[in-house]
Amino acid sequence: MLLKKTNTALAAALILFILWFGTEFVLSPETTAPGFGLPSWPSGDGGGFLVVKGIRDVVLALVLGVLLVTGHRRALSRVLLVEALAAYGDMTTVLAHHGSVATALGVHGLTATVMAANGLLMTRETREVTTAPVAPGSRSRTAY
Repeated sequence: MLLKKTNTALAAALILFILWFGTEFVLSPETTAPGFGLPSWPSGDGGGFLVVKGIRDVVLALVLGVLLVTGHRRALSRVLLVEALAAYGDMTTVLAHHGSVATALGVHGLTATVMAANGLLMTRETREVTTAPVAPGSRSRTAY
């Protein structure tokens, strides 16, 4: 029971963090962009990509939120693992473009690792739930 409560609290915190961060990128990319870790503002019309990043983060958070609220914990565990790849991708992008190593590791890498850990813990939690065995000689309730 403690594992379930811890996983729920951690997932909720991640969802709120990702939703907040994404919303900031949509509403004010020019003030939020330096926190992403890249060394310079995009030239020309490149600023639009920051809004795209914000929309991506909002959608990622909403998907997690829907799964959490509807109680689809097994699906939530898998989606957390997959969505961690987006944060690892952000980390790699910052590092590949000579951005802030501290931000790459401390924001993106840490977020990705916490998401992956939460997904793994939730996978463990949902694996512990087993169905009752069917007594020998009895019929299962499966519809034919």
